[in-house]
Amino acid sequence: MDVFNVIKTRRSIRKYKPKPMPYRKLQRILEAARLAPSAGNRQPWSFVIIQDTERKKALAEAANKQAFLADAAAIIAAVGDPEASAKWHEKDTMIALEHMALAATASGYGTCWIGAYNEEIVKHLLKIPEKLKVVALLPIGVPDETPAARPRKEPSEIFFREEWREPWPTG
Repeated sequence: MDVFNVIKTRRSIRKYKPKPMPYRKLQRILEAARLAPSAGNRQPWSFVIIQDTERKKALAEAANKQAFLADAAAIIAAVGDPEASAKWHEKDTMIALEHMALAATASGYGTCWIGAYNEEIVKHLLKIPEKLKVVALLPIGVPDETPAARPRKEPSEIFFREEWREPWPTG
């Protein structure tokens, strides 16, 4: 699948088949994050990969009781390091996480960005040092749903030429 088709077909998956993920496939998805760009090549990220059933359930509870997380094959906790890059650690970590989401889609797996969670509880569960920032959680697994594409804004609402609200030519 080419990258544009991956982007077009990626969906937020909130229902997973309770199937394990082969190590090599997960390793390839993780490699996509390792290769992501970052400001000054600081790579201010770390990722905790959670596959233990009880720990996934505890994370689902900490993520505002979003029970579907526990059914994913793995949950990735994306962690940014403000000391490595005070200004860019969160943005750089998000870029790496999106690389994972796209690699997962290309490999036939589903993901869903999770930003609603109690950071203190997540840090405690995963033994993440206080100085670090939990940027997002990303469940990855075999989709058990096929959501339709969500509506998108028209190009004329979001693309401008040279200055604000100067229409970008279409067609």
